[in-house]
Amino acid sequence: MRDGKQDRDEEFGRFMTARWPRLLRTAFLLTGERHSAEDLAQSTLERAYTAWRRVGTADDPDAYVRRVMINLHARRHRRRLKEFLAPKDDSGLVREEADHSDRITRAVDREVLLRALAQLPARQRQAVVLRYWEDLTETQTAQAMGCSVGTVKSNTAKGIAKLRLIPALADAVPQGGRA
Repeated sequence: MRDGKQDRDEEFGRFMTARWPRLLRTAFLLTGERHSAEDLAQSTLERAYTAWRRVGTADDPDAYVRRVMINLHARRHRRRLKEFLAPKDDSGLVREEADHSDRITRAVDREVLLRALAQLPARQRQAVVLRYWEDLTETQTAQAMGCSVGTVKSNTAKGIAKLRLIPALADAVPQGGRA
């Protein structure tokens, strides 16, 4: 006879397996570095597992887990206020291996895009990643970031404006393309 813990563990295992690629991609876009992204995604799932009774019964478990990831990322970023999100040079960056089923790989120059994204402040980067790569609505993004819709709009607009000012990115995106 099966017990409730075994059922919850199996349910969480299915959830984790199905969500891992997307969580890892989002974490990579937030951190800009593969190992940090793996740490962030693992920490997120660790927190989700310990709260699985709440997560599994939530109206939108994906939104709950996304919120956990954003909170963890924000906490890590606050601890390192003196460090910039992007390193002074890119020699320390670990290159992400292209996943041809991932939409971002369709960008003309993936490296330029990732470097440009890494130059944004953390909140702007979070807003841009959640809105354009995760395809969340402004309301969903606000919930994930724990802020108002107006703050999401402001951070997204500022982030996109900064991205448009990067010459290398402008060269990589075709005219009329969405930034």
